[in-house]
Amino acid sequence: MEINLFEKGIVLDFPGLVEYSANGIVSKRVLDKKTGNITLFAFDQGQKLSEHTAPFDAMVQILDGKGEIIINGKSNLLEKGQSIIMPANIPHAVNAAEKFKMLLTMIKESL
Repeated sequence: MEINLFEKGIVLDFPGLVEYSANGIVSKRVLDKKTGNITLFAFDQGQKLSEHTAPFDAMVQILDGKGEIIINGKSNLLEKGQSIIMPANIPHAVNAAEKFKMLLTMIKESL
């Protein structure tokens, strides 16, 4: 089943479509399909996603602020406009040393 939280065919200003929440992480699905998904995130300072793995490659794009993306124990500090690809099946984590927003794109392989 396809879930679309945002209207198709209009210009989307991603940083303005997700708001920060005090002491929290906000996420909004942009697209959700069998072949992958795109999700907006807003992390308040000090928030994190603990280390985990995913069976698919995923790309993080920083939309606002700076975020730390840790891949296989290596810290990467990204700022607005930068991106990184998190490889499938490799441990990764996300830390917010300051507030930041990101767009996560996960592409699933077809069988």
